Amino acid sequence: MFRLLRLLFALWLTASGVFLLSRSLPADIILQRLSVDEISATASSLQQQRIAEQRFRHRLGLDIPLFYFSLPTAATHQQWQWHGRRNQYHRWVQQLLHGNLGRSYRDGQPVTTLLAAALTYTLPLTTLAATMSVLLALWLATRLAVHHQIRLLALRLLYALDALPLFVLALLLLLLFANPDMLTWFPAYGLGEEAELVNTSVLERIGTLLYYLALPSISLILVNLPHLVIQLDAALQQERRTAYAATARAKGAPEKQVIQHHTLRNALLPSLAQLTDLLPALVAGAVVVEVIFALPGVGRLLAEAAATHDYPVIVGGVLLTALVRLLAQFLTDGLYLLADPRIRLRA
Repeated sequence: MFRLLRLLFALWLTASGVFLLSRSLPADIILQRLSVDEISATASSLQQQRIAEQRFRHRLGLDIPLFYFSLPTAATHQQWQWHGRRNQYHRWVQQLLHGNLGRSYRDGQPVTTLLAAALTYTLPLTTLAATMSVLLALWLATRLAVHHQIRLLALRLLYALDALPLFVLALLLLLLFANPDMLTWFPAYGLGEEAELVNTSVLERIGTLLYYLALPSISLILVNLPHLVIQLDAALQQERRTAYAATARAKGAPEKQVIQHHTLRNALLPSLAQLTDLLPALVAGAVVVEVIFALPGVGRLLAEAAATHDYPVIVGGVLLTALVRLLAQFLTDGLYLLADPRIRLRA
């Protein structure tokens, strides 16, 4: 229970910090970045422009103080002042407790609606990449532990692959397998036309989605696979030299059975900690691949929000990323207990 409260406090502290930093700019600067076109289009005179600016400021909630109090500043000669509950942060916390993340500065849509729509594309991408990364890491590490003659070459290739940044790897796959001058096995961008999915079965829609997500998911798999395999391989090599593994070999068990039935479970324990970083890394990687492959997911939504200073969407994305890390932590704790029931997690 204490672990849950501590993680929730960290989640709240992170979101609060992002919210306060995003609103720390003066309101005039925020309005200048967001509403110049809108105010200029609706105002023909200076007075009308000021009225439109006041309305826009009220709609964004910038016409009230930022926090419960304001500190004295030498530049404006402002004294310490208590504002009470009528401030932007208190209003944001009240809305957050009711599941309301605010509205987008760009189009006025609720942030929860935008994130939910984007998650319908990001969730299959990250789920597929996470599942395949773990399964491929298990398969490849156990094969390398059995077939020693290819282990050194495979590890060198994995180290070389680990040195490639995600955007370089994604662009290489794009140029190799979605290029008319090379190979056109996969689409270069997007998710296809909606008209193509009309009057199609569920299996056909799933197949079409997987077809368009092939290169983005392969990019995420390849960038996360090396450190998973390298860590598990090192743990397996250490477990192979233990006394219980030697005893299993003395009883006539082949090396493959020793790896799969004796050493793998213990070797998984240090590797399970990587799952805490795997899921947040996939969410962060989705920002890159969704921009490169023009996918309408959370990553592209956050990239566009950062470019247009859409702070409510940015804060919502930070909350989502922190929540994913929280879920990854609980998943890792549960897998630790399954792998070794003798483990007792402490607060």
